[in-house]
Amino acid sequence: MAESAAPARKAAEKPTAGNTASCGARLLKRPELTSVLGAVVIFVLFMVVAPAFRSADAFATVLYASSTMGIMALAVGLLMIGDEFDLSSGVAVTSTALCATMLNYNFWLNSWVGVGLSLLFALAIGAINGFLVMRTGIHSFLITLAMFLILQGVNLAVTKMVTGQVATPGISDMEGFNSAKAFFASSFSVFGVNIRITVVWWILFVAVASWLLFKTRFGNWIFAVGGDANAARAVGVPVQRTKIALFMLVGFAAWFVGMHNLFAFDSIQAGQGVGNEFLYIIAAVIGGCALNGGRGTAVGTAIGALIFGMTNQGIVYAGWNPDWFKFFLGAMLLFAVITNNTFSRFTEGRS
Repeated sequence: MAESAAPARKAAEKPTAGNTASCGARLLKRPELTSVLGAVVIFVLFMVVAPAFRSADAFATVLYASSTMGIMALAVGLLMIGDEFDLSSGVAVTSTALCATMLNYNFWLNSWVGVGLSLLFALAIGAINGFLVMRTGIHSFLITLAMFLILQGVNLAVTKMVTGQVATPGISDMEGFNSAKAFFASSFSVFGVNIRITVVWWILFVAVASWLLFKTRFGNWIFAVGGDANAARAVGVPVQRTKIALFMLVGFAAWFVGMHNLFAFDSIQAGQGVGNEFLYIIAAVIGGCALNGGRGTAVGTAIGALIFGMTNQGIVYAGWNPDWFKFFLGAMLLFAVITNNTFSRFTEGRS
């Protein structure tokens, strides 16, 4: 019986034209397909035109630039899959760092106390954004734009009021600073190449987010509320709770990157972060996250951030005018949006 079943099993496992076509169709449906192609093109481009780009140290620098962008792009991407935007994410990074350093310096707290209190502050910002979006019915673009302006004003006004300048004093002599720096902003050597700890955290967060999206009920909820919130609500998905949680996740990511900036540089400029929210959205869109929700992956946002890092550093290594960075980023965004839209129509037509 087993012997007679073996040929049948082998026949079933043998690739056929239909199976190959099916695999090709599934590949075309992958949201991150465009970003993979774009990453390969940009990598090859700078490998050819920028000899300095070929070194291991250079690629470590690329990974570092990608990691800080990627952590935020990941959270923003998950929120976009849930069909919402957060324009306050850029200044929220600075707000959380300012919160921690102000508390530590003025109350002479252990650095970890400031870190913990700033986390509560960051989660509160996300919860307020989510609550207002859900309760008022106003688009998240407007709610978070208002929060962006509020945080930007508070960052500058409070910093000037407390310190008399736009930069915070150093806190490196505070208790707990060294251990916090080791957690958020340390580096380690691999075969003589210096790797920043944020790269490790970035990879870990992407792995966790991928598991969350595709292996948990909450991940199903994210795709459901992004695809059709009313239909999701009709089948029992807690739409309000899910979206508020996604906004709080953006707050968590802002806090994490803010803590990295604080413990890496020991001082924060109150005006930092303005405009970065668009870079996070761009990285997520390049990575395959749909602007109208319901589509995207964590890995895609990581590839989008990697494209950002390669372009940002590659232009420097090539000796080009840095003004070309925005051109490359805009071209990649346009290419990603058009290609994703084309593939989406193509695959929907085939299904």
